[in-house]
Amino acid sequence: MVAAGRTSGSASVRAAKVLVAGAGIGGLAAALSLQDAGFDRVVVLEAAPELRPLGAGVNLLPNAVRELAALGLYHDVARRAVRTAEIRYHNQHGDLIMAEPRGRADGYDWPQLSIRRGELQQVLLDAVRTRLGECALVSDCRVTGVSSRSGVHVDVLRGGQPTRLTADLLVGADGIHSAVRRSLLGNDGEPVWNGQVVWRGMAWAPPVSPANSMVIMGDGVRKAVVYAVTPSRGDGHVLLNWAVSRRFDTAEVDRSDWNRPVPAGKFAHEFVGWRTGGHLLTDLFQAASGCFEYPMIDRDPLPTWSRGQATLLGDAAHAMHPMGSNATTQAVIDARALAYFMALEPDVERALTAYERHRRPVATQVQIANRAMGPEAVIDLVARRAPEGFATVDDVLPTAELRAICDRYAELAAFDRGSVNTRSPYDTRRARLVGVTG
Repeated sequence: MVAAGRTSGSASVRAAKVLVAGAGIGGLAAALSLQDAGFDRVVVLEAAPELRPLGAGVNLLPNAVRELAALGLYHDVARRAVRTAEIRYHNQHGDLIMAEPRGRADGYDWPQLSIRRGELQQVLLDAVRTRLGECALVSDCRVTGVSSRSGVHVDVLRGGQPTRLTADLLVGADGIHSAVRRSLLGNDGEPVWNGQVVWRGMAWAPPVSPANSMVIMGDGVRKAVVYAVTPSRGDGHVLLNWAVSRRFDTAEVDRSDWNRPVPAGKFAHEFVGWRTGGHLLTDLFQAASGCFEYPMIDRDPLPTWSRGQATLLGDAAHAMHPMGSNATTQAVIDARALAYFMALEPDVERALTAYERHRRPVATQVQIANRAMGPEAVIDLVARRAPEGFATVDDVLPTAELRAICDRYAELAAFDRGSVNTRSPYDTRRARLVGVTG
């Protein structure tokens, strides 16, 4: 095994060479976390020909915001984001099921932030370039194979030409279709589809009401989510991220081409009359610059994430359904935890064992909970009991019972107040001192 390598008399620089496959949120957060832990030989490999920030809206729960603050990135992210203060759950008639305070409005030390994925990715890309150098980012470099014996040997296509790279640690952050996962653990088949089709887009419009709230509504078959991902611009409008979904029988759906642009007319009829946060959904569909269709998919939980001196994080390790605003957050926490254990333990394989022992149980619990709809299960519960609506939700289910569902989810995903309102458990500087003196 190749050790991470302490330098004589100093814990500030580690000798290990690290390759990170994937320049998404998790991969870039891993590169920055490892650099913060003293690893200065970190290179991020991205399969796309160009590093272009892409994507719709994502959410950062308070535990992820705390970790980005520990990396010195809070202000850069927060000024591009919306501090989400509340999630409002409604049925399709607009009846309020419950309002759940979020972030600082719920007593957390850190806010929940809603942001365009591309804006968050750009902040991380800029930080990698500043802290690790432009040479730390390599585009048009697709992983095709991995051998994790006696170090890590990574076969890539760089500019279409086959090349072999070597490293002391490989981090597979290359998403739900991860080539690293497939090379390490074997072909685990196609992602698992749950029968739901999602359509999403973004539109400039007045803020949802109340301000800084996220609205989720549904009827047990269809669902809609709307929230702002930018601060207000000069005309008072914000960029609203919307996503709507419907459950289908698999025989009804053409699965030949996913993740494709589609006209709003393909799905708008499903949501006629639905009003969320003061907006008719059909108006938001028409105002969007584009509408996209994709399946709601995840992966079955893995029995292990690591082989030798290679490991996985984010969607490559635990792709999950988009419930509970958790996928991006879990990737950031993975990145911070990996760097912490690499700083704490000088042997790479032992560090990866500790990382996986710490993170895999939590991520697996979230995957399973999200298959059961996560906190959004409150909508389906009420829809089953009161499909025609209600005057007072307590006539259907006690509000305390609904709140308990959300609280249990926060606890199993480790973003309850007790877990978050403490100093970061992934203080890599403290870990380096322990690693040197322990």
